Amino acid sequence: MPWTFTDEVDVFLDAAGSSLAARPAENTLVLTVTETLRRHGPYAYGDAAPLLGWWRGGDGEVAGTLVQTPPYPPLLGSVDPAAVGPLAAALPLTRINADRATAEALAATWPGHRVDQEQRLYRLATLIPPSPAPRGRPRAAAAADRELLVRWHLAFAEQVGQPGTHAERVVDERTASGGLMLWEDDGVPVSMAGTSPRIAGTVRVAAVYTPPEHRGRGYAAAVTAEISRAAREAGAREVLLFTDLANPTSNGVYRRIGYRAVSDRLLISVVER
Repeated sequence: MPWTFTDEVDVFLDAAGSSLAARPAENTLVLTVTETLRRHGPYAYGDAAPLLGWWRGGDGEVAGTLVQTPPYPPLLGSVDPAAVGPLAAALPLTRINADRATAEALAATWPGHRVDQEQRLYRLATLIPPSPAPRGRPRAAAAADRELLVRWHLAFAEQVGQPGTHAERVVDERTASGGLMLWEDDGVPVSMAGTSPRIAGTVRVAAVYTPPEHRGRGYAAAVTAEISRAAREAGAREVLLFTDLANPTSNGVYRRIGYRAVSDRLLISVVER
């Protein structure tokens, strides 16, 4: 079966939305990206129109999805192994963000490849607040914090090697929805964590950031635990987060507060031999 492509998010969601929502953890990135496109239009991420695709198996059900929002590389949701060959034939892919098995299967069709990043998806099981807790307390971010939060989001984007061009929009939306939290020590903000909008009962913790001068004191674990607790109390059935596998410290922190590994994702690029 061939892949179908469109640049219209509503057309894509009409075809693939129910399939994405049936597996919200595996499809969390596709769900949040398409929700942003739905709310802010096709140029929410850059000057080029998005490319959205889906693949149907022999039973007619959608069993593979792709979203590309330039300048970001194509992003795959859950994909049936049988869809990999048709995808490689349909698009001249030179970079992809996909679950480990799919990324490795695509890479096998390339002359050579390099792994640019390895990420691990975690799901919150039983929340375990840090003990002993660090000094200070949590509080919801407010409009008065905007300048600081934008600065921290830009610093976080630089730290993880991502464009930070939409920091203002992210800060405004998450502040308005209660999706941004600060940890304060003696009245001074020392760490932050945010959550994506709840989609299909699922939220994802994102932009956990502590300035260098405040690191090593447990603030990130505390603010992450608190925003995770708040997300559950607000009705999220699942709370997720991604970590960079090159950072053993953050992976250890999240496991200690109750997050458990779900799957790995690779960002890979073609390398000509």
